[in-house]
Amino acid sequence: MKLDNIDKKLLGLLQTDSKQTTKQLSLQLGLSLTAVYERIKKLEKEKVIKQYVALLNKNKIEKSFLVFCHIKLEKHNKDYIALFEREIKKLEEVTECFHVSGDYDYVLKIYVKDMDAYREFMINKITALKHVGSTHSIFTIGEVKNSIAIAL
Repeated sequence: MKLDNIDKKLLGLLQTDSKQTTKQLSLQLGLSLTAVYERIKKLEKEKVIKQYVALLNKNKIEKSFLVFCHIKLEKHNKDYIALFEREIKKLEEVTECFHVSGDYDYVLKIYVKDMDAYREFMINKITALKHVGSTHSIFTIGEVKNSIAIAL
């Protein structure tokens, strides 16, 4: 799907605040309510807009300890990869998992309460996974930039 400038501006507005009403969006875009509604429906139908979510304050829900964990598998074969990926999807602490190139095979983004919770997670969940060869954890000190918006 080819996005025009209005689509891009609309997507930018929705990424900033997806709870804006069609009326609010129409005023910012200079379009009718119907035109904005139809554009949103088209973007949803084409899966340009995948879903709408609420972003939570990590401090308020006691999940402010962010860790990036690099994982190297023992071997690189189809079965090991499939099993690891299937099992990692079940771990609620892991919010993102990427299969990457380089010294490690995967990078996990993990939110837990504190270092003690991370230790429990590593001992009881990560080391319980089959075919994990090694791990390397990086603990965040502070947040400089954290945006889910994609520039258009």
